[in-house]
This record gives sequence, C-alpha cells and structure tokens, in this order.
Amino acid sequence: MFTSSIAVYGNLKPPMREDMTPIPEDPYGIAKFAVEQDLRTAHEMFGLDYIVFRPHNVYGEFQNIGDRYRNVVGIFMNQLMMKKPLTIFGDGKQTRAFSYIGDIAPVIANSINNKEARQQIFNIGADKEYNVSTLAKATMDAMGITGEIRYLEARNEVIHAHADHSKAKKVFKMDAAVSLEAGLKKMADWAKKTGIRKSERFKNIEITEKLPPVWLED
Repeated sequence: MFTSSIAVYGNLKPPMREDMTPIPEDPYGIAKFAVEQDLRTAHEMFGLDYIVFRPHNVYGEFQNIGDRYRNVVGIFMNQLMMKKPLTIFGDGKQTRAFSYIGDIAPVIANSINNKEARQQIFNIGADKEYNVSTLAKATMDAMGITGEIRYLEARNEVIHAHADHSKAKKVFKMDAAVSLEAGLKKMADWAKKTGIRKSERFKNIEITEKLPPVWLED
C-alpha cells in the first residue's frame, strides 16, 4: 500500500479523477508519480500486489504542528498559540478540500484486506473545498483565538485542487465524512493540550533562490 498524493495531477481541472493522466507540477508530485509507476511495473514484472491512495490536505491530531513548511492547519494552530499572524501566500482564494485524518487512515490501513482494491488507484479525502482565508477563520474559531492574517507574496502553486472520490466510496463503503468544523475542533483540542511546538528552520540549504522569504526567517 502506497500513499501517493493529489499532487500527481498538477494543474489539471478539478475535480481530479483517477482516469486522468497525471501531469505533476513540482518535484513532490513527480516523486509520488514515479513510485506509482514503479509499483505498476513491479506488478507486471514480478507479480507484486499494490494499492495506491492519493490523499490530499490531510490534518488532524498528532500532526507535526512545528513544521513551518507543510500542513497549513498545523501551521495556523501553532501560530495562533504563539500569538503570531497567520501567514497566507497570495490572496487566500486558492481552494483545497481539507481531509480529516480519522476519515481516511482506517480505510487506508484496512485496504490490504480488500482484494477488489489491489492494483487500483484511489483518490481519498474530503469532498467539500474551502479557500485558505476561510480555513484561517475557521481555525481561529476552533482554537477560540482571534488572530491577524498576514498575506504574503504568492508562490508557485496549483490554485484549485480537489478530487472525485466516487471510486473509493464504492469499493470501501466509506461512511460520511467529518465536517471541517468538527475536524478542526478535534485537532484544536489536541493542539491546545500539546502546546506550542518550536518551528525549526531547515539549514544548509544549498539553493534558496525562489524560496518564500518567510521560510528563511528565524
């Protein structure tokens, strides 16, 4: 079982479907798609069974909220607890479907027991998309903390990304998803108990050209 990513679709028009030909836009998506191709070939050559999931924008308890580069919900919650502005690249109108971990982790873990899933690729995650500015306000509500929003220069990213999950729902008989508000509340309760996590900056990066300046701040 391999957890790939919606990033393999790149800038294709949403909702992304498994029958679309991936055109990844960045090294992360390229790396994920390369493993998918490797698994397909390994099955053809050696009979290795595989299942590929393409989750997206996953959040929830036990996520590393001290990571300043990934996982926007965790970044927002840590910034709120540190009384720092919530940082958003661009105008905040880019949209994503934020997926609660409790909705997808059990499906992924149990998929190996489903023979119908073998040699198949599945999108998995939330159906309803939100823009990032809306997410910031919803995170404040969940945390019970009102903060400021700091809009930064836009970075090179896909503007709209969400997926069709009809295939996964059919094969895995998935239950109704947790709403964004309920999922954020679950994570917020955990985050407040866990407390602030120091955000370490990656060091010894050889090439910093075109990296967002905020990533280089101490």
